[in-house]
Amino acid sequence: MMAKEEFIKVYNTYIKREGAKDLLKYLEQTDFFVAPASTKYHSAYEGGLCEHSVKVYKRLLRLVQNEYGENFEEHISHESIAICGLLHDVCKINTYTTQMRNVKENNVWVQKPFYSVEDTLPYGHGEKSVYMINGFMKLSREEAMMVNWHMGPYDLRVKGGSFALSDVFYSYPHTMLMYLADMQASYLDETTEKYQKLKDAKQKTKN
Repeated sequence: MMAKEEFIKVYNTYIKREGAKDLLKYLEQTDFFVAPASTKYHSAYEGGLCEHSVKVYKRLLRLVQNEYGENFEEHISHESIAICGLLHDVCKINTYTTQMRNVKENNVWVQKPFYSVEDTLPYGHGEKSVYMINGFMKLSREEAMMVNWHMGPYDLRVKGGSFALSDVFYSYPHTMLMYLADMQASYLDETTEKYQKLKDAKQKTKN
């Protein structure tokens, strides 16, 4: 199943609150399903943002299930997991543009495309996602915290000296799971995929 199809299937299955349909319609009118997730780091390719979002949802669901077992919804709803996992990076919508640069290949200069950032709404990162989601449907306090602080210690506010993160993790522990899900999807999943592609390429060469 393609990432967009999987995203929409999970979204429609679990996210039922008022405004959800309008938010999905908005996403389809933007570059969300074709944009990269970064310029050169994780999922830095067309469609990477959507693909990364689905991976984070799956990682978050697995972490919650491992923590609480089959009755995990006594602690956090599947809807909340879907919202936070799928929508944590909507702040990246309409943020990346494709430009060209000269690259030397085999002693010949050629033009290659690359992604650059042109943020038309410089509202932050996690807090920007919260702002955008709340424009369509209301988040719970915990959901807002999970989306807002999903970067954990890599959040620029933390790097700037804010001590709020520890209080957030103590008061809203699912925020810690959200951060871990994002890191696992960014590093473990992509590392495994890259290793498998290299392995497949080497196997084809041998054959």
